[in-house]
Amino acid sequence: MGKKKTERIVFENVKILDAGAKGVSVAKAPDGKVIFLPNVVPGDVVDVQTVKKRKAYYEGKAIKIHEFSEHRITPVCQHFGTCGGCKWQNMAYSQQLFYKNQEVFNNLKRIGKIELPDFEPILGSEKQFFYRNKMEFGFSNARWMTDAEIQTGADFEDKNALGFHIPKMWDKILDIEKCHLQEDPSNDIRNEIKRFAIAKNLTFFNPRAVEGLLRTLMIRTASTGELMVLIQFYEKDITAIELMMNFLAERFPQITSLQYVINQKLNDTLYDQDIILFKGRDHILEEMEGLQFSINAKSFYQTNSEQAYELYKITRDFAGLTGNEIVYDLYTGTGTIAQFVSKAAKKVIGVEAVPEAIIDAKANATRNNITNCEFYVGDMKNVFNDEFIAQHGHPDVIITDPPRDGMHKDVVEQIMKIAPNRVVYVSCNSATQARDLALMDEKYQVIRVRPVDMFPQTHHVENVVLLEKRN
Repeated sequence: MGKKKTERIVFENVKILDAGAKGVSVAKAPDGKVIFLPNVVPGDVVDVQTVKKRKAYYEGKAIKIHEFSEHRITPVCQHFGTCGGCKWQNMAYSQQLFYKNQEVFNNLKRIGKIELPDFEPILGSEKQFFYRNKMEFGFSNARWMTDAEIQTGADFEDKNALGFHIPKMWDKILDIEKCHLQEDPSNDIRNEIKRFAIAKNLTFFNPRAVEGLLRTLMIRTASTGELMVLIQFYEKDITAIELMMNFLAERFPQITSLQYVINQKLNDTLYDQDIILFKGRDHILEEMEGLQFSINAKSFYQTNSEQAYELYKITRDFAGLTGNEIVYDLYTGTGTIAQFVSKAAKKVIGVEAVPEAIIDAKANATRNNITNCEFYVGDMKNVFNDEFIAQHGHPDVIITDPPRDGMHKDVVEQIMKIAPNRVVYVSCNSATQARDLALMDEKYQVIRVRPVDMFPQTHHVENVVLLEKRN
């Protein structure tokens, strides 16, 4: 038996009602079911062809637009719609902020079911393009062909690509000519690497056959002007590797950290790899309010440096420090928030599960002559116990900035048990944040809420919440 083909239905003149999660928009089919579809803007009137039918909803795509939304704008990027990156580039920035704010509000209200104060206005990003300090690109010898290319019927000789994975396709890379997310010389470096590799017959990775020399490229920039470039090679061909690295060193003398990796694993994560320094130093420096943070190839650092500064200022403001408080910074990463608030605190204790991040945090604190910050490695739910608190002092304020999954329930329970006066909860996922706030509701009241847009043109939004202990 062959696979049953999905019945494709066309709905005409459907009005797009809302922007939903993950950057897709929402409409209603004539039968009352919800339709999720990409690359349209609330207010558009379109004909929809369904691509998937589920019990409660359809997934579809717009095949014709009858009326354009007043909020629709022309995307600046030539790759929009094929590249899965900036899904909201066709929506006015003010509307992007409106929907981000609404998503946070809906999550806190529906999932949290808690009493909320009026939100403080969402903080938009001053830069709406070229704001990312880190980009990762993949090499492939079988590039993704766009619909326009396929329709020409031409036989394309050049199959090499250096760009982004097509959404939901692990082995397909869209070749990128100009990306609007990272400032120059990012595009220039990527395009020159591709040109040189093709000219010198260096092979691009084939993920299916698992062969080829060039595998991935990472470019990191800092507001200080420093620049890191790291190439991941699959095959251990030292002559070819040195050819490429020497070319980069000569062509872009402004690279302050030039590194490479020979990675022969099936996945391309860097964390368990030996990184080889080819030229310069093994880190770049980021700066914020006179503090310097060293960022190496494996470091986690907020991806939008300028907006991270704004996020940290809001966090510090919410913490309301007077200089007498013991502050715990949970999920501290490389200790950026901890060090950023340390001037206003008596003592800051940072806890983080990744040992390398804590090594960075300690080195950064030494570099910044900060003596009132201490950093500890451990899984939060195990480390953050009574003994730990007895040793380091009872916190007056807890700042927590957990990963997308939110806090482990044991961590929430421990916070409730310690019951500091204030908790500042920074989140990149307001749905899991809402779940955690609901768990804390019997002891804590939400006093302030402020969403922060770190990633213009995408649906992602950060949110900062101040909780105070109920009387």
